Amino acid sequence: MSSSQPKSIDILLVEDNPGDIRLVQKAFKKARLRNELHVVESGQEAMDFLLQRAEFTDMPRVELVLLDLKLPDRNGLDVLSDIKEHPDLKRIPVVILTSSEADEDIITSYDRHANAYLTKPVDFPGLVKIVQELDEFWLSLVKLAP
Repeated sequence: MSSSQPKSIDILLVEDNPGDIRLVQKAFKKARLRNELHVVESGQEAMDFLLQRAEFTDMPRVELVLLDLKLPDRNGLDVLSDIKEHPDLKRIPVVILTSSEADEDIITSYDRHANAYLTKPVDFPGLVKIVQELDEFWLSLVKLAP
């Protein structure tokens, strides 16, 4: 293993709950991650951001998506399908980060090619731990597609 620090990546959080957005942002700060966290609040905004269209034309290409299932305009599962079926987006890892523990949501997420499924912890220290482990796994262990 190299002694250099892990690289920083751009991460897109797709979440409509303002409280959850603040908690994830706070968890990233507490974990002292160097990654850039971008936030959108709907499925349509997620696709616009990922495809760099509408108001997101100057946004960077993200290397990881954290996707909630319960979104106001489109179900997160539909957004997941759109990402995984798009030739320019399908290699971007998508981690489902949701409050749902329903077996049907878990199975459907993996059927639609989610890379991981995480249930939001009920407490802030649990969220910080998940954020740290996501960072360690996706930046230190996994080789992301260029």
